[in-house]
Amino acid sequence: MDYKSAYEFGIKELEKAGIVEAKLDARLLLERICDTDHSALIAHSDRELTQKELEDFNEFIGRRVKREPVAYILGQWEFMGLTFDVSGDVLIPEQDSEFLVEEALRHCEDGMKVLDLCTGSGCIALSILNFTNDTSAVGTDISAKALLMARKNADKLGLSHRATFEETDLFPKEEEKFDIIVSNPPYIASSVIETLAPEVKDYEPRLALDGDEDGLSFYRRIVEKAPSYLYSSGYLVMEIGYDQAEAVKGLLLDNGRYHEIEVVKDFSGNDRVIKACFY
Repeated sequence: MDYKSAYEFGIKELEKAGIVEAKLDARLLLERICDTDHSALIAHSDRELTQKELEDFNEFIGRRVKREPVAYILGQWEFMGLTFDVSGDVLIPEQDSEFLVEEALRHCEDGMKVLDLCTGSGCIALSILNFTNDTSAVGTDISAKALLMARKNADKLGLSHRATFEETDLFPKEEEKFDIIVSNPPYIASSVIETLAPEVKDYEPRLALDGDEDGLSFYRRIVEKAPSYLYSSGYLVMEIGYDQAEAVKGLLLDNGRYHEIEVVKDFSGNDRVIKACFY
């Protein structure tokens, strides 16, 4: 089977499974199997796949038909122009979370210290380090497996000398001060998770999704405890669900120790990030 025939086969199988991005997914999987890029596939569409390549491609397509995310099949995903290793132990870095990084960067100066709560793959903290100089970051997560992935990504990006990772339930065990705290915490209400796409509810780690009954559990904890870890005039920057801005803003206002509270929308016009300055 040649490139073109394999690609068309992949599209057809994914479309039958109801996958909207069938063409893109089939292309990404085929490119990985053949260790090539889109231009080469177009230019040499008559190139024959080896038996091993065909078997591997069929396996990849079979996994995607079962709704396993492409990122987990490939074992990596792009975020902020960087490539991060991922697995079912961490959330897949999403473009929406780039807004969180960009907002943090607005307040991040060279030499600052950043705390990333619920770090997962480390994509947020490591992206901030990549685009700044002499900054350092501490990433925390309750999952030891997630932290292994974060450390692996730090090594791959050459940032392990500026990033440390701690297994803990949200905040570091030893209190220290940071200039910026960022977090993409679990914020989906427990009852909503089963209504999500199979790629999310069946494959992404429930631990990183479930924000308890109302989706606000982690925001309450972060807003309450962050002042103990922030320098005066330090910033708290968090990703939020599209319908959570008013609730999280209320938590910040009720706390009484934050000002300059701002909600930032994503490209779709949805509320995506909330940030506040600590007195």
